[in-house]
Amino acid sequence: MSNYTEFENRMKKSCEALNIQLGTIRAGRANASVLDQLRVDYYGVPTPVQQVASVAAPDPRSLIIQPWDSSVLKGIEKAILASDLGINPQNDGKAIRLIFPPLTEERRKDLVKQTKKYGEECKIAIRNVRRDAMDFFKKQQKASEITEDDYKDIEKDIQKMTDEYIKDIDKITDEKEKELTEI
Repeated sequence: MSNYTEFENRMKKSCEALNIQLGTIRAGRANASVLDQLRVDYYGVPTPVQQVASVAAPDPRSLIIQPWDSSVLKGIEKAILASDLGINPQNDGKAIRLIFPPLTEERRKDLVKQTKKYGEECKIAIRNVRRDAMDFFKKQQKASEITEDDYKDIEKDIQKMTDEYIKDIDKITDEKEKELTEI
């Protein structure tokens, strides 16, 4: 019975991964988390931008990336241009400014679709964990380690846990969609 936690942890990790994925979708306002996936070549090592520079949001529509080592400025600029952010960096020789243009209606729809896709992938991951849990406990029941009644109770509990995580995923994706459709 103590193996619930293993399956619950896997479900929780799926939701955390969804939050990270959704954080990288820019919603028209400046948010430093859009840079989380960016890697800069820092002396031959792909390094996250946040480890080579400070990132500040002076206003809701812009970010300023100020590297601690000015030699990495070009690398940051290159990484931003190569990414799918869709923003042209402005390099003044000391820092890089990113101006986030308001999203077009078409871009908003694309991002909402992407959000739904991420949500659906997360739900599939949750259901896979449920299947693994049911298989695990079914084997225990077949080996007479747990009774038929225990198995039925476990099945209900795991289904309840699955439903709660699916509800969380819906809430998370709905919030992101609302953020994307706000003007």
